[in-house]
Amino acid sequence: MVIPLNGKKIAYFSMEIGVRNDIHTYSGGLGVLAGDTIRSSADLSVPMIAVTLVSRKGYLKQKLNHNGEQKEMPDEWNPSNIMNLAPKTVEVIIEKRKVKIQAWVYEHKSTIGGTVPIFFLDTDVEGNAPEDRRITDSLYGGDEQNRLKQELVLGIGGARMLDGLGYRISKYHMNEGHSALLTLELLQKFDMDIDRVREHCIFTTHTPVEAAFDKFPYDIVEDVVGKEFPVAIIKELGGDDFLNMTRLALNLSGFQNGVTKEHAKLSLKIFPHYAIHAITNGVHSQTWTSPSFHRLFDKYVPGWASDPEMLVRIERAPVCEVWDAHAENKKALMAFIEQRTGEKLDEDVLTLGFARRATGYKRAKLIFSDLRRLREVNKRRPIQLVFAGKAHLRDINGKNLIKEIFWYKQELKDELKVVYLENYDMDIAAKLTAGVDVWLNTPLPPMEASGTSGMKAAHNGVMNFSVLDGWWIEGCIEGVTGWAIGPSPEAAVTEDERRHQELDDLFNKLKYLIAPKYYDERDTWANMMKNSVGKVAYYFNTDRMMRRYITSAYLG
Repeated sequence: MVIPLNGKKIAYFSMEIGVRNDIHTYSGGLGVLAGDTIRSSADLSVPMIAVTLVSRKGYLKQKLNHNGEQKEMPDEWNPSNIMNLAPKTVEVIIEKRKVKIQAWVYEHKSTIGGTVPIFFLDTDVEGNAPEDRRITDSLYGGDEQNRLKQELVLGIGGARMLDGLGYRISKYHMNEGHSALLTLELLQKFDMDIDRVREHCIFTTHTPVEAAFDKFPYDIVEDVVGKEFPVAIIKELGGDDFLNMTRLALNLSGFQNGVTKEHAKLSLKIFPHYAIHAITNGVHSQTWTSPSFHRLFDKYVPGWASDPEMLVRIERAPVCEVWDAHAENKKALMAFIEQRTGEKLDEDVLTLGFARRATGYKRAKLIFSDLRRLREVNKRRPIQLVFAGKAHLRDINGKNLIKEIFWYKQELKDELKVVYLENYDMDIAAKLTAGVDVWLNTPLPPMEASGTSGMKAAHNGVMNFSVLDGWWIEGCIEGVTGWAIGPSPEAAVTEDERRHQELDDLFNKLKYLIAPKYYDERDTWANMMKNSVGKVAYYFNTDRMMRRYITSAYLG
């Protein structure tokens, strides 16, 4: 697909980008999605450049003791070992001080398409005040004031960096509200012409509830931003009481979207006066397909790597070869778990995986809500559970959640194997989503705007067993591509009734549907694995997603 932009570029701004496991500039789904966006853009030869922060100390390196107590350490990396400096520095004003910004450049090169350069903005520049050199140290690090400084560097500094390097930009794509201050820079550039700014800006929101939007008190805004951008104008566009970065981005973008159909509907309820479209997320098929399934797809669906929608043809693959490809992944995962934890899991036992950021709404411990019923499931047909996920260093409840899982692990040690893998990252995600038999997802609706880990699992024939929230509302065909937990979002039930039905589905489907099918109906299970690929992976990929952005947003 050729995009007629006459030498202009699409500038993609994201606070975090997970482009490589050893470049520690991501914390979870938002950053990994950004990395997959860049990969597919390169595959499709989209004329894109990306902007993020260098985050030299990463997000956090997680260490867990025998009780599940989390200790955080810096996850440091050195950009000079991987990238080159851009031949330009720019300045921004922060707290009335001039702060220099440099950029490290990494080029992601597709094996089948083009190249997307990524600019990692860095304030650790000689001549900056010591406190300013630390602004871009840690992803989401520091207090509220430092967060606003980071967002100023990303948005305003990023826009100035691209101008300074001579890029001509057709569209500025803001991946979440963290980079929304770039709209203020564009207002100045376009002589306060709001319509011209909107013509150039695209905004993708990933947040399903208003309480989670980035908001900053105006005393902090005045302190950090100073007089360069009048607060009266910021209030007019970003909200009277707080600077709401989502509202600022919505008011100054000509195209806005949520990341699933359900999320777009929720966003319209919060912001009813905007035209918020739906472009459902995906994952990069080549990146998240395991070597064994790569070989399987190459054999039976030639050309899938450059056109993942061809995976719909996986039906021609024999069930025995699908099963063998999965067995290879499961064996590798079991070996990895033993090496990391010393715990030996059984390759023949039905294995459920759960890996998410450790925070309350993800409900990682929902499966432990009724130990009697869980024991009954395991007694009838054995299961084993694999968990992973980091808690933010200030999320006390998230840290306690990990400790509780370790308590259940100890409580069930003589009956049911439970393991928790520390320091969850992209490499572990790839092993887990390919090696478990069932991918479990139990968020509290409507908190999951999309979710993408289940899409990775589907690319490896792993079935999803999930609450009907986010993308699974679109992906679930009950008993065909996987199974639902609880009622649909539209069901007219009370919250108590919803929770009751969730627990019934969780334990009853596991006991009477999932485990018997796994142990007694291998061919049926393998055919469901093919459905997971041919009816889920073929669609929930970033090639399809980027084609939607191109036709709906970039060429608009």
